[in-house]
Amino acid sequence: MKKLLSKATGLVALGSGAAFAEAPDYSTLTTSVDFSTATTAILVVAASLMVVYVTFKGAKLVMSAVRGG
Repeated sequence: MKKLLSKATGLVALGSGAAFAEAPDYSTLTTSVDFSTATTAILVVAASLMVVYVTFKGAKLVMSAVRGG
């Protein structure tokens, strides 16, 4: 059984190697895609969240300084 399994595995490995010898060319599909606006939107949201986080941390720091502890 082990011999049969190893031979079958070898045949599958040989067969799949020939199928993926050359990578497919997707340049015609990807040339018209532009992610610059999506990237900008994601960065704006991340920056906004950072501002909110820093504001809360600063407020907590000021409140702890005013309370004395």
